[in-house]
Amino acid sequence: MRPNITGGSSALPELRFYMNLMALDSLPAGSAGPRGDSFRERLDALHGAGFRGVQFATTGKPEELTECRAAGFGIAASGRVNVPDEAAALAERLAGDGYECATLHVGWGLEDDDDAARLIESVINASHRWSVPLYVETHRATICQDMWRTVGFVRRFPEIRFNGDFSHWYTGQEMVYGGFEKKLAFILPVLERVRFVHGRIGNPGCIQVRVDVKDPDPPLYVKHFRQLWTGAFRGFVHTAGPGDFICFTPELLAPDIYYARIFPDSNGIPREESDRWEQSLILNEIAASCFRAARG
Repeated sequence: MRPNITGGSSALPELRFYMNLMALDSLPAGSAGPRGDSFRERLDALHGAGFRGVQFATTGKPEELTECRAAGFGIAASGRVNVPDEAAALAERLAGDGYECATLHVGWGLEDDDDAARLIESVINASHRWSVPLYVETHRATICQDMWRTVGFVRRFPEIRFNGDFSHWYTGQEMVYGGFEKKLAFILPVLERVRFVHGRIGNPGCIQVRVDVKDPDPPLYVKHFRQLWTGAFRGFVHTAGPGDFICFTPELLAPDIYYARIFPDSNGIPREESDRWEQSLILNEIAASCFRAARG
């Protein structure tokens, strides 16, 4: 399953599929995805499925970065900034190792407005100084765990750019409660600044659920995530220049950190709800259709 996005022209703004490598952790027996293979074999499997790059759980080992470059793969990092001084040190290291970008958990969500502002300023300044895009995540237990506060940050810092990890808002703030369309309109300033998307779909009660792309009448929450992703892609397309790209990165996480759900099978044996590898490809397909809609 390799969605066609670019239409064959690299000059057009692109949607690129990267895989968050945490999504390959402890894939269960029977999964169609790569599990205990070598890193290069994982890259080959990802390339065959249409991925253009990877995102590391933090940063990669030197030999892994070498393998990525040899395979023509893009590389993205993940990080956390708890105090302002950490942003510059992280950006310098990422730039030196050739990372294209990084997504960041910023703060713990308990900071007052002045402390949160200092964190955001440090991320923006570090990104500019070291010429490496740093995308602040819309994630629980961070300063951007709340829609209202995050929109306020945009008003104060319009240059901020985001990784849209929307299941944290959709489930954690129950976006359907009180009117999804109203909340979608409210977060438009955030959607316009998304340049990286963590691919996961949740419902109002669970942050990561199975999706059937062939369902002729998908659940409402799937339609809502289509709206979220299309809105983010539209914001990118309307401001992107030739050669710019946005990353869509499946991040379907394992049950040991309480993301993937476990249910007994017909024999009473506990198993994951779905194959996270196959689900990742389904999410890519949905994202591809959202990007086409945004460009259209």
